[in-house]
Amino acid sequence: MDLSNINFFAVVTATLSTFAVGWLWYGPLFGQLWMKTVGLTEAELAEANMLKIFGLAFIFELIMAVNLAIFLTGSSEAAEQMTGGLGAFYGFLTGFGWVFFALAVTGLFERRSWKYILINGGYWCVGFTLMGLIIGSW
Repeated sequence: MDLSNINFFAVVTATLSTFAVGWLWYGPLFGQLWMKTVGLTEAELAEANMLKIFGLAFIFELIMAVNLAIFLTGSSEAAEQMTGGLGAFYGFLTGFGWVFFALAVTGLFERRSWKYILINGGYWCVGFTLMGLIIGSW
């Protein structure tokens, strides 16, 4: 594994892209349905320590983006063959094949609704696809 193939500017950009997707996903697209599904109100969300939540989310998503970059460009051969389309494809497979179904299994045991699983799993599918596109393009 050669970390010199990783474009860390792309990794940080990919990390930040998850916040843009999250703003849309948990805001205008599915925000009201998500709040109802998890049993939160806007008042309860406003009481949260947002610095802590966003700070930790950035660190966790940065770790995920670095891991995806290692999978996509961790060897010279992989880095030479990587494209935006291929990165998006592998990002989608990561989000759908691993994260979505990991959340689904957990959701089943926690007796979560399919709405909960689809909203959160769908976010990660879109987020990882975009991260893969960004990392693969650079």
